[in-house]
Amino acid sequence: MARETIHAAGGIVVRSGEQPRIAVVQRSKDDAWVLPRGKLERDENPAAGARREAVEETGHRVKVYEFLGAITYRARGRPKVVQFWRMKAAARPSRDVMKDIVAVEWLPLAAAVRRLSYPLEKLFLRHVGRRILKRRRKHAQRKSTRRSAKRHSVKRRKGGRRGVRRPRRKS
Repeated sequence: MARETIHAAGGIVVRSGEQPRIAVVQRSKDDAWVLPRGKLERDENPAAGARREAVEETGHRVKVYEFLGAITYRARGRPKVVQFWRMKAAARPSRDVMKDIVAVEWLPLAAAVRRLSYPLEKLFLRHVGRRILKRRRKHAQRKSTRRSAKRHSVKRRKGGRRGVRRPRRKS
């Protein structure tokens, strides 16, 4: 007899800054360091469940981006599937973490991988973490190039005259 699959969801939660930091949480039941994740509620959308778990376990509001993949393993003899999304955390916490969480740490990718307790999660984070950081660098470069181009773009003035567009003043 096949036992029912456990469905869970979570996030690779990144906090921006000079060097991006990834959330890892320590559970109280076994002191294991894991990525923010948890079981889905009945009929819950996986992305919504991932957001809920990330907020409950990190204390930060998050914005959910693309699906990153899933890991599967056996938990108490039952198959378990955990789906992960890339998330961006708000700069400051918005609430206390749930009582099942002892600690939250925001670490650079390599340190986050080392801190995780389970080899499968380490492998997953190492793989998707590199992709996330590459994408982040490309996005930052594109933004910087667009800003530079805007500063030097040409704009038509009334009467058809051309002039250099001045950058907007920051208030």
